[in-house]
Amino acid sequence: MLLGLVFCLGLSCTKEESDENTSNNPPPLLVIPEGFPSMEFPEDNPFTVASYELGKKLFFDPILSRDSSISCGSCHLPGKAFSDEFSVSLGVDGTAGTRNSPSLANVGYHPYFMREGGVPTLEMQVLVPIQEHNEFDFNIVLIAERLNQHPEYVEMSLEAYDRSPDPFTITRSIANFQRTLISGNSAYDQFALQGNTAALNVSEKRGMDLFFSDELACGSCHADFNFTDYSFGNNGLYVAYLDEGRRLLTGLESDRALFKVPSLRNVEFTGPYMHDGSMASLQEVILHYESGGEDHPNKSELIQGFELDETERADLLAFLNSLTDTEFITNPNHSQ
Repeated sequence: MLLGLVFCLGLSCTKEESDENTSNNPPPLLVIPEGFPSMEFPEDNPFTVASYELGKKLFFDPILSRDSSISCGSCHLPGKAFSDEFSVSLGVDGTAGTRNSPSLANVGYHPYFMREGGVPTLEMQVLVPIQEHNEFDFNIVLIAERLNQHPEYVEMSLEAYDRSPDPFTITRSIANFQRTLISGNSAYDQFALQGNTAALNVSEKRGMDLFFSDELACGSCHADFNFTDYSFGNNGLYVAYLDEGRRLLTGLESDRALFKVPSLRNVEFTGPYMHDGSMASLQEVILHYESGGEDHPNKSELIQGFELDETERADLLAFLNSLTDTEFITNPNHSQ
Protein backbone atom coordinates (compact mmCIF):
# COMPACT_ATOMS: atom_id res chain seq x y z
CA MET A 1 0.00 0.00 0.00
CA LEU A 2 1.45 3.38 -0.98
CA LEU A 3 1.28 6.24 1.45
CA GLY A 4 0.46 9.71 0.17
CA LEU A 5 3.22 12.28 0.13
CA VAL A 6 2.57 13.77 3.53
CA PHE A 7 0.93 12.74 6.78
CA CYS A 8 0.60 15.29 9.55
CA LEU A 9 -0.26 13.48 12.79
CA GLY A 10 -2.24 11.05 10.69
CA LEU A 11 -3.92 13.78 8.61
CA SER A 12 -2.71 15.11 5.27
CA CYS A 13 -1.11 18.54 5.21
CA THR A 14 0.86 20.59 2.71
CA LYS A 15 4.60 21.22 2.75
CA GLU A 16 3.88 24.91 3.30
CA GLU A 17 1.93 24.03 6.42
CA SER A 18 4.73 21.79 7.67
CA ASP A 19 7.24 24.63 7.20
CA GLU A 20 5.23 26.77 9.62
CA ASN A 21 5.90 24.45 12.56
CA THR A 22 7.72 25.86 15.56
CA SER A 23 9.16 24.35 18.71
CA ASN A 24 5.68 24.64 20.23
CA ASN A 25 4.12 22.90 17.26
CA PRO A 26 6.15 19.77 16.43
CA PRO A 27 6.76 18.90 12.78
CA PRO A 28 4.53 16.30 11.13
CA LEU A 29 5.36 12.69 11.76
CA LEU A 30 5.92 11.68 8.17
CA VAL A 31 6.90 14.07 5.37
CA ILE A 32 8.21 12.81 2.03
CA PRO A 33 10.87 15.32 0.88
CA GLU A 34 11.00 16.76 -2.60
CA GLY A 35 12.69 14.35 -4.98
CA PHE A 36 11.96 11.29 -2.82
CA PRO A 37 9.65 8.43 -3.82
CA SER A 38 6.52 7.60 -1.84
CA MET A 39 6.97 5.38 1.20
CA GLU A 40 5.56 1.86 1.03
CA PHE A 41 3.85 0.29 4.03
CA PRO A 42 2.89 -3.41 4.14
CA GLU A 43 -0.78 -4.27 3.74
CA ASP A 44 -0.87 -5.68 7.26
CA ASN A 45 0.93 -2.69 8.77
CA PRO A 46 -0.47 0.64 7.54
CA PHE A 47 0.84 3.81 9.09
CA THR A 48 -1.15 5.14 12.04
CA VAL A 49 -0.27 7.56 14.78
CA ALA A 50 -1.01 4.84 17.33
CA SER A 51 1.43 2.39 15.74
CA TYR A 52 4.10 5.11 15.54
CA GLU A 53 3.66 6.00 19.22
CA LEU A 54 3.83 2.38 20.34
CA GLY A 55 6.89 1.73 18.16
CA LYS A 56 8.68 4.83 19.39
CA LYS A 57 8.10 3.91 23.02
CA LEU A 58 9.37 0.38 22.44
CA PHE A 59 12.37 1.62 20.42
CA PHE A 60 13.70 3.56 23.40
CA ASP A 61 12.68 1.10 26.14
CA PRO A 62 15.33 -1.31 27.50
CA ILE A 63 12.49 -3.67 28.41
CA LEU A 64 13.27 -5.41 25.10
CA SER A 65 16.62 -6.74 26.35
CA ARG A 66 17.10 -9.73 28.64
CA ASP A 67 18.36 -7.71 31.59
CA SER A 68 16.49 -4.50 30.68
CA SER A 69 19.81 -2.70 30.22
CA ILE A 70 19.76 -1.59 26.57
CA SER A 71 17.25 -0.54 23.94
CA CYS A 72 17.26 -0.03 20.18
CA GLY A 73 18.01 3.60 20.96
CA SER A 74 21.15 2.63 22.87
CA CYS A 75 22.93 1.85 19.59
CA HIS A 76 20.90 4.13 17.29
CA LEU A 77 21.12 7.63 18.74
CA PRO A 78 19.04 10.46 17.22
CA GLY A 79 21.94 12.90 17.53
CA LYS A 80 24.17 10.49 15.60
CA ALA A 81 21.63 10.10 12.78
CA PHE A 82 20.54 6.88 14.52
CA SER A 83 24.01 5.33 14.54
CA ASP A 84 26.41 5.43 17.49
CA GLU A 85 29.98 6.47 18.30
CA PHE A 86 31.56 3.06 18.81
CA SER A 87 33.37 0.76 16.39
CA VAL A 88 31.01 -1.98 17.53
CA SER A 89 28.20 -1.53 20.03
CA LEU A 90 27.92 -3.29 23.37
CA GLY A 91 25.02 -5.61 24.15
CA VAL A 92 23.78 -7.05 27.44
CA ASP A 93 26.50 -7.81 29.99
CA GLY A 94 28.79 -5.49 28.02
CA THR A 95 29.23 -8.07 25.26
CA ALA A 96 30.83 -6.57 22.14
CA GLY A 97 28.93 -6.79 18.88
CA THR A 98 30.45 -7.86 15.59
CA ARG A 99 29.62 -4.92 13.31
CA ASN A 100 29.34 -1.15 13.37
CA SER A 101 25.81 0.17 13.97
CA PRO A 102 24.50 1.69 10.73
CA SER A 103 22.41 4.83 10.52
CA LEU A 104 18.63 4.29 10.33
CA ALA A 105 18.02 7.43 8.27
CA ASN A 106 15.69 6.52 5.38
CA VAL A 107 15.80 2.87 6.41
CA GLY A 108 12.19 2.50 5.26
CA TYR A 109 13.41 2.75 1.66
CA HIS A 110 15.87 -0.14 1.91
CA PRO A 111 14.88 -3.25 -0.07
CA TYR A 112 16.58 -5.60 2.41
CA PHE A 113 18.45 -5.39 5.69
CA MET A 114 21.66 -6.36 7.48
CA ARG A 115 25.01 -5.90 5.81
CA GLU A 116 24.68 -9.21 3.96
CA GLY A 117 21.10 -8.42 2.90
CA GLY A 118 19.53 -11.52 4.39
CA VAL A 119 16.45 -9.94 6.01
CA PRO A 120 13.69 -8.88 3.58
CA THR A 121 11.51 -6.58 5.73
CA LEU A 122 11.84 -4.06 8.53
CA GLU A 123 9.35 -6.08 10.56
CA MET A 124 11.60 -9.15 10.37
CA GLN A 125 14.70 -7.07 11.06
CA VAL A 126 13.32 -6.12 14.48
CA LEU A 127 13.79 -9.74 15.53
CA VAL A 128 17.54 -9.76 14.80
CA PRO A 129 18.88 -7.67 17.73
CA ILE A 130 16.33 -9.28 20.07
CA GLN A 131 17.64 -12.79 19.56
CA GLU A 132 21.34 -12.03 19.02
CA HIS A 133 23.34 -13.12 22.10
CA ASN A 134 25.66 -10.12 21.85
CA GLU A 135 22.77 -7.68 21.58
CA PHE A 136 19.46 -8.10 23.48
CA ASP A 137 19.92 -11.84 24.09
CA PHE A 138 16.20 -12.38 24.57
CA ASN A 139 13.06 -13.93 23.11
CA ILE A 140 10.20 -11.94 21.61
CA VAL A 141 7.59 -14.23 23.19
CA LEU A 142 9.06 -13.45 26.61
CA ILE A 143 9.11 -9.75 25.74
CA ALA A 144 5.40 -9.92 24.95
CA GLU A 145 4.78 -11.53 28.33
CA ARG A 146 6.65 -8.66 29.99
CA LEU A 147 4.72 -6.03 28.09
CA ASN A 148 1.40 -7.57 29.04
CA GLN A 149 2.28 -6.86 32.66
CA HIS A 150 2.30 -3.13 31.87
CA PRO A 151 -1.19 -1.59 31.47
CA GLU A 152 0.15 1.29 29.38
CA TYR A 153 1.61 -1.08 26.78
CA VAL A 154 -1.58 -3.14 26.72
CA GLU A 155 -3.63 0.01 26.12
CA MET A 156 -1.31 1.32 23.41
CA SER A 157 -1.18 -2.04 21.64
CA LEU A 158 -4.97 -2.39 21.65
CA GLU A 159 -5.31 1.10 20.21
CA ALA A 160 -2.71 0.51 17.51
CA TYR A 161 -3.58 -3.05 16.42
CA ASP A 162 -6.70 -4.09 18.34
CA ARG A 163 -4.74 -6.79 20.13
CA SER A 164 -2.62 -7.09 23.25
CA PRO A 165 1.19 -6.97 22.99
CA ASP A 166 2.51 -9.91 21.01
CA PRO A 167 5.24 -10.51 18.41
CA PHE A 168 2.96 -9.06 15.69
CA THR A 169 2.43 -5.72 17.42
CA ILE A 170 6.02 -5.43 18.65
CA THR A 171 7.68 -5.94 15.27
CA ARG A 172 5.19 -3.91 13.28
CA SER A 173 5.05 -0.90 15.56
CA ILE A 174 8.85 -0.58 15.78
CA ALA A 175 9.08 -0.93 12.00
CA ASN A 176 6.53 1.85 11.53
CA PHE A 177 8.42 4.17 13.86
CA GLN A 178 11.58 3.51 11.86
CA ARG A 179 9.80 4.33 8.61
CA THR A 180 9.26 7.87 9.90
CA LEU A 181 13.03 8.41 10.18
CA ILE A 182 13.22 10.23 6.87
CA SER A 183 16.13 12.54 6.14
CA GLY A 184 15.97 14.77 3.07
CA ASN A 185 16.68 18.40 3.93
CA SER A 186 20.46 18.67 3.82
CA ALA A 187 22.21 21.54 2.06
CA TYR A 188 22.72 19.15 -0.86
CA ASP A 189 18.98 18.42 -1.01
CA GLN A 190 18.17 22.11 -0.94
CA PHE A 191 20.58 22.65 -3.84
CA ALA A 192 19.95 19.61 -6.02
CA LEU A 193 16.34 18.64 -5.27
CA GLN A 194 14.74 21.86 -4.06
CA GLY A 195 16.31 24.33 -6.49
CA ASN A 196 18.14 26.57 -4.00
CA THR A 197 21.29 27.45 -5.95
CA ALA A 198 22.78 29.22 -2.94
CA ALA A 199 22.55 26.20 -0.63
CA LEU A 200 26.07 24.96 -1.49
CA ASN A 201 29.19 27.09 -1.32
CA VAL A 202 31.99 27.04 -3.89
CA SER A 203 34.03 24.37 -2.09
CA GLU A 204 31.00 22.10 -1.66
CA LYS A 205 30.14 22.43 -5.35
CA ARG A 206 33.68 21.51 -6.36
CA GLY A 207 33.50 18.55 -4.01
CA MET A 208 30.20 17.50 -5.56
CA ASP A 209 31.77 17.56 -9.01
CA LEU A 210 34.61 15.38 -7.74
CA PHE A 211 32.22 12.96 -6.03
CA PHE A 212 30.24 12.39 -9.23
CA SER A 213 33.24 12.47 -11.56
CA ASP A 214 34.29 9.47 -13.64
CA GLU A 215 37.71 9.54 -11.98
CA LEU A 216 36.45 9.11 -8.41
CA ALA A 217 33.21 7.31 -9.33
CA CYS A 218 31.83 7.65 -5.78
CA GLY A 219 28.36 8.10 -7.22
CA SER A 220 28.52 4.73 -8.97
CA CYS A 221 27.66 2.98 -5.70
CA HIS A 222 26.52 5.87 -3.53
CA ALA A 223 23.77 6.72 -5.95
CA ASP A 224 20.25 8.09 -6.21
CA PHE A 225 18.38 10.08 -3.55
CA ASN A 226 19.63 7.90 -0.67
CA PHE A 227 23.30 7.84 -1.74
CA THR A 228 23.34 4.05 -2.02
CA ASP A 229 22.37 1.59 -4.72
CA TYR A 230 21.92 -1.13 -2.04
CA SER A 231 24.36 -3.37 -3.89
CA PHE A 232 26.99 -5.57 -2.25
CA GLY A 233 30.65 -4.87 -2.73
CA ASN A 234 34.17 -5.20 -1.39
CA ASN A 235 36.18 -1.99 -1.09
CA GLY A 236 39.59 -3.48 -0.37
CA LEU A 237 39.59 -2.76 3.33
CA TYR A 238 41.66 -5.90 4.11
CA VAL A 239 43.48 -8.70 2.39
CA ALA A 240 41.79 -11.14 4.79
CA TYR A 241 38.52 -10.44 6.61
CA LEU A 242 37.33 -11.82 9.93
CA ASP A 243 33.75 -11.14 8.81
CA GLU A 244 32.66 -13.24 5.82
CA GLY A 245 30.06 -10.68 4.79
CA ARG A 246 27.47 -11.84 2.28
CA ARG A 247 29.05 -15.30 2.13
CA LEU A 248 27.39 -15.94 5.52
CA LEU A 249 24.08 -15.81 3.66
CA THR A 250 24.85 -17.42 0.31
CA GLY A 251 27.80 -19.70 1.04
CA LEU A 252 29.40 -18.50 -2.20
CA GLU A 253 33.11 -17.74 -2.27
CA SER A 254 32.38 -14.92 -4.70
CA ASP A 255 30.37 -13.26 -1.91
CA ARG A 256 33.13 -13.42 0.69
CA ALA A 257 33.68 -10.01 2.33
CA LEU A 258 30.94 -8.32 0.33
CA PHE A 259 28.83 -5.87 2.31
CA LYS A 260 25.80 -3.75 1.47
CA VAL A 261 26.76 -0.28 0.31
CA PRO A 262 25.78 2.15 3.11
CA SER A 263 23.98 5.43 2.59
CA LEU A 264 26.17 8.50 2.96
CA ARG A 265 23.38 10.69 4.30
CA ASN A 266 24.45 12.44 7.52
CA VAL A 267 27.82 10.71 7.14
CA GLU A 268 29.46 13.53 9.12
CA PHE A 269 27.77 12.11 12.23
CA THR A 270 27.83 8.37 11.60
CA GLY A 271 31.47 7.55 12.26
CA PRO A 272 33.44 5.49 12.93
CA TYR A 273 33.22 4.02 9.45
CA MET A 274 33.31 0.71 7.56
CA HIS A 275 31.43 -2.46 8.51
CA ASP A 276 33.67 -2.93 11.55
CA GLY A 277 34.08 0.71 12.53
CA SER A 278 37.80 0.55 11.83
CA MET A 279 38.16 4.08 10.41
CA ALA A 280 37.70 6.97 12.80
CA SER A 281 37.35 9.89 10.38
CA LEU A 282 36.11 10.78 6.92
CA GLN A 283 39.60 11.99 6.09
CA GLU A 284 40.85 8.45 6.72
CA VAL A 285 38.09 7.08 4.50
CA ILE A 286 39.04 9.43 1.66
CA LEU A 287 42.69 8.41 1.91
CA HIS A 288 41.67 4.75 1.80
CA TYR A 289 39.87 5.21 -1.51
CA GLU A 290 42.72 7.31 -2.85
CA SER A 291 45.06 4.41 -2.18
CA GLY A 292 42.89 1.94 -4.08
CA GLY A 293 42.63 -0.33 -1.05
CA GLU A 294 44.13 -3.74 -0.39
CA ASP A 295 44.16 -6.52 -2.95
CA HIS A 296 41.28 -8.90 -2.32
CA PRO A 297 39.91 -11.41 -4.85
CA ASN A 298 36.43 -9.89 -4.60
CA LYS A 299 37.39 -6.23 -4.54
CA SER A 300 35.15 -4.11 -6.75
CA GLU A 301 36.62 -3.07 -10.09
CA LEU A 302 35.48 0.45 -9.26
CA ILE A 303 38.11 0.72 -6.50
CA GLN A 304 41.07 1.83 -8.59
CA GLY A 305 42.60 4.64 -6.56
CA PHE A 306 43.05 8.27 -7.61
CA GLU A 307 45.10 11.35 -6.76
CA LEU A 308 43.83 14.42 -4.95
CA ASP A 309 45.66 17.50 -3.71
CA GLU A 310 44.91 19.05 -0.32
CA THR A 311 42.35 21.48 -1.74
CA GLU A 312 40.51 18.69 -3.53
CA ARG A 313 40.42 16.57 -0.37
CA ALA A 314 39.01 19.52 1.54
CA ASP A 315 36.40 20.08 -1.17
CA LEU A 316 35.35 16.44 -1.17
CA LEU A 317 35.04 16.47 2.61
CA ALA A 318 33.00 19.68 2.42
CA PHE A 319 30.59 18.02 0.02
CA LEU A 320 30.21 14.96 2.26
CA ASN A 321 29.44 17.29 5.16
CA SER A 322 26.79 18.99 3.00
CA LEU A 323 24.80 15.73 3.25
CA THR A 324 24.12 16.54 6.91
CA ASP A 325 20.44 17.14 7.64
CA THR A 326 20.34 19.12 10.89
CA GLU A 327 16.56 19.14 10.83
CA PHE A 328 16.55 15.35 10.90
CA ILE A 329 19.04 15.05 13.75
CA THR A 330 17.15 17.55 15.93
CA ASN A 331 13.59 16.47 15.04
CA PRO A 332 11.70 16.09 18.37
CA ASN A 333 9.55 13.34 16.85
CA HIS A 334 12.68 11.19 16.72
CA SER A 335 13.75 11.67 20.33
CA GLN A 336 12.78 9.77 23.43
